[in-house]
Amino acid sequence: MPSTTMSAIQKLYEACNVSLSENGSLSAEAVDNIRAVLDMITPSDVGLECEAQAVRIWRSPRALNRKTVFHSSPAIRYRHIYECKSFSIGIFCIPASSVIPLHNHPGMTVLSKLVYGTAHVKSYDWIDTTEPLNLSKVRPAKVVRDGKMSAPCGAMVLHPAEGGNIHAFKAITPCAILDILTPPYSSEDGRHCSYFRRCPKSDPSGILLNRTKGSEFIWLEEYQPPDSFVIRRDLYTGPGLKL
Repeated sequence: MPSTTMSAIQKLYEACNVSLSENGSLSAEAVDNIRAVLDMITPSDVGLECEAQAVRIWRSPRALNRKTVFHSSPAIRYRHIYECKSFSIGIFCIPASSVIPLHNHPGMTVLSKLVYGTAHVKSYDWIDTTEPLNLSKVRPAKVVRDGKMSAPCGAMVLHPAEGGNIHAFKAITPCAILDILTPPYSSEDGRHCSYFRRCPKSDPSGILLNRTKGSEFIWLEEYQPPDSFVIRRDLYTGPGLKL
């Protein structure tokens, strides 16, 4: 297929297929190559132009009843595009006020692109300590990001040990997030998703304050989210891939 007629999602797949491997090693050049393609993705490239247009109406001061703008289910939906042993591509469509709780991507690099809408992102990295802290299932983490992002904007890159690998999204408006995971989740290989919540805990020794040099940090504990938190698998209706 000539590059002039290749769809944007096909270009993204080609960039991932060339640059990513199942062993998880990822060069800065590979990240830049994929991010350059990902940053160019628009709602129409992934079959979401109608939803993006609805958000523009939703944001309008003249939108008297925002609930009538979106007629679909209020559930968070995941539109799967592609997955192999090296990477996965998919889109999360999140209704306004819905939350994807704090979760991690162990041993994985994540590239996230906000396709449309506005979301609040809060992300953390684990703090490694050499001192015995008797943490059991509670671990200290430092804040990496805490703020809003609105489309159009550049993609976020979360590395296994830095960049905010543990993160949560809250949709301020309806929004969609295109995720590339490399390598993808795999329980067989020890890469499974865990959820976390803030846990009150003190640091009387000052160990963490010294290690983080005064940066904000909190304690996180693993937990099971409530049954009401559901992500439904939805049909991807955008341009397909030629593998």
